[in-house]
Amino acid sequence: MPDVIVSAARDGSWSVELNADTLPRVLVNQDYFTSVSKQAANNAEKEFLAECLQNANWLTRSLDQRARTILKVASEIVRQQDAFLLHGIRHLRPLNLRTVADAIGMHESTVSRVTANKYMMTPRGVFELRYFFSVAIASSAAGGDAHSSEAVRDRIRELIDAEKPLDVLSDDAIVDILKRGGVDIARRTVAKYREGMSIPSSVQRRREKRALASAGG
Repeated sequence: MPDVIVSAARDGSWSVELNADTLPRVLVNQDYFTSVSKQAANNAEKEFLAECLQNANWLTRSLDQRARTILKVASEIVRQQDAFLLHGIRHLRPLNLRTVADAIGMHESTVSRVTANKYMMTPRGVFELRYFFSVAIASSAAGGDAHSSEAVRDRIRELIDAEKPLDVLSDDAIVDILKRGGVDIARRTVAKYREGMSIPSSVQRRREKRALASAGG
């Protein structure tokens, strides 16, 4: 269940809201406190009840502050990843915790805590907040923008999915294609991303595709 819901607003911006169904509902019953306080027999009991009320109020304030922090962080992520929301994964920007923390005036550790195990529903699907943070892959074009690692992974997956049995791409060939497309990436990084997506080597893929082609014929 998403913690944050993002939708298109009428003015062309993005509406970012907390999902009320995921927020803890904690209320302090002031009437009950008043009723119990009247029955306190001595100062010790009154002090105990006052401490309980103080702790309860602290808890509600803390939960409210937590919700505000989640919304603040999510709103900045949406601002940073506007192009992704509009155009898809190829437009996912490289982003780190420090960039978001500096933008909203919070400590990096706070942003790290807030984004752990939190999910955002967007027009492009539900994503963990951590999904929007990825390392930068340099551009091979002078002055070009860096690419996010997630966008590069998606491009690698697309290239491999489009392979033909007699034209399977080696990792070196993928590096060359990506560099022509403005992505400066090492062969070992392509291999790492490919293996991370559980995609076999070119030798294995060639064998499998030829076997499937033979079976089909």
